[in-house]
Amino acid sequence: MSVSAGNGKRQDDVWLAGIDGCRGGWLAAFVSPQSGEVRARVARDIAAHLFAPEAPAVIAIDIPIGLPQRAGPGGRAAEAAVRPLIGRRRSSVFSVPARDAVYAGDYLLACRAALASSDPPRKVSRQLFGIAPKIREVDALLRADAALAARVFEVHPEVAFWRLNDERALDEPKRVKGRPYEPGLLERGRILIAAGFGVGVVDAPAPAGASADDLLDALACAAIALRIHAGEAQPFPPLPPRDEYGLAMAIWS
Repeated sequence: MSVSAGNGKRQDDVWLAGIDGCRGGWLAAFVSPQSGEVRARVARDIAAHLFAPEAPAVIAIDIPIGLPQRAGPGGRAAEAAVRPLIGRRRSSVFSVPARDAVYAGDYLLACRAALASSDPPRKVSRQLFGIAPKIREVDALLRADAALAARVFEVHPEVAFWRLNDERALDEPKRVKGRPYEPGLLERGRILIAAGFGVGVVDAPAPAGASADDLLDALACAAIALRIHAGEAQPFPPLPPRDEYGLAMAIWS
């Protein structure tokens, strides 16, 4: 695969996308199944990627999709289904609270809403609240556009790497004390190369506004987009429930 900064689209091309949040907004890795070309770029708003010139047929994004009215133990069924798969990386799967908590204006209100809408009562984690604006950004677009929602799938990088690693949890974290951890990055890079991404793609500098681990995660998401497009991916749980707006609540791999 090659890396390109271009954003054009030939009429006969099909593009897929893997998207991960980053400090600059959102990092997308657009992949062409035909040519193997990869285009990585950062956009501040998710709409720039969802409606990109490549018009990706499948979008695999690392963000919760589908918000429950009430949350059970450990969040949604999707989180409960994937945590046992990824071993020591299970803490990276945040418990998603009810919609009212995600849409609360501040952390105190979010915790109050979560306590009132979870069984057993549970506050919102700081990590989940930190990405709540991104959850709302995606949620608003998918609720407003059924055609868009049909081609956007929730994924999780650690679950993606589990799948790409012959369904084995990874040994190393990608960050330690908030800093990139070289053994973990190398482990993930090797898995992506074995999955078909070129060394030049995996080792390429991340675009401005993103870090090396963001790029690896976006590529892992793109690998699941390829699996979805090929009809090889599966959702967790196998029969995804839907939220009040009809959005499926599942993590794909």
